[in-house]
Amino acid sequence: MRRVVAAPADPGLAELAPDQRLRRLELTVTRRLNGLLHGQYRGLLPGPGSEPAGSREYRPGEDEVRRMDWAVTARTAVPHVRQVDADRELTTWLLVDASASMEFGTAELDKRELAVAAVAAIGFLTAGVGNRLGAQVLRADGVRRFPARSGRTHLLGLLRALLAAPRGTAPGDGPGPPAGASAPVGPPELADGLDALHRVANRRGLVVVVSDFLDGLPDDPGEPPPWERTLRRLAVRHQVLGIEVTDPRELELPDVGLITLVDPETGRRREVCTSDRRLRERYAEAAAAQRDQVHQALRRSGATHLALRTDRDWSADIVRHVHAQRRLAAAPAGAARGGVA
Repeated sequence: MRRVVAAPADPGLAELAPDQRLRRLELTVTRRLNGLLHGQYRGLLPGPGSEPAGSREYRPGEDEVRRMDWAVTARTAVPHVRQVDADRELTTWLLVDASASMEFGTAELDKRELAVAAVAAIGFLTAGVGNRLGAQVLRADGVRRFPARSGRTHLLGLLRALLAAPRGTAPGDGPGPPAGASAPVGPPELADGLDALHRVANRRGLVVVVSDFLDGLPDDPGEPPPWERTLRRLAVRHQVLGIEVTDPRELELPDVGLITLVDPETGRRREVCTSDRRLRERYAEAAAAQRDQVHQALRRSGATHLALRTDRDWSADIVRHVHAQRRLAAAPAGAARGGVA
């Protein structure tokens, strides 16, 4: 009888060394996502561009009146609209949340590792001759800034820094500050990071915010979060993509008996009996309302929303998102507006 030896399981992304993770991410993006960008200067969020490329006759029902070329229309007595080409150089700015709330995960990846995967996808997809990538990383020990530069070496340096960023320690864990020392400064907030990004992102481009968007989220659903106003200001000038990172345990609780929940930002602890069915239902309802609150805030800000989960194939989610955006961009203006919920 021949003995069959099982092949060793393929290690997950989280189990690999940092350099191996970078190679795995690059291969994943190259093999599965690289075909998404048709042409050298197409972005993740399709748009008309800004470089003039002449005029053509107006097509009723397809063209927007705000693109009307009035000078050519007056000269020819036939309605014309302006045509534009995609920008020849794309500047992408990233705001990456690496705070304590992102250090949670119950699937193959935790939220922070999924954020690194999202950054890798954005970076490798938008890389090209003349394209630049800049970033601001909200870490537990402050904000780390990366100026907008081009090249694969710069992108790999950003990814290594994200993988090596220090993990936060919840208040109450570990030794406290020495006697006489000043109180430690709290971690930077998402609204502060967006304000700083608004100051440096002067040239029109793509702004990508990778976060769970829980920072400062008010209890009242009718009250806007503190980061919404600045995000709206960014969306006036830039294409803005909000990548929301979540874990399944943030959406529903399993029946595992008595557990202790810890707030990673404040260190507050609370014992919860997950055997209570009504409690699990209330938790799921509150979590769904919270996710809808984030979605509505991103929508009001004018940002495109991409939701990624630690228990799903993130590359497939990105593929679906980009294809959906392409269909919206290709649809007639009236139909696109009518199809938005």
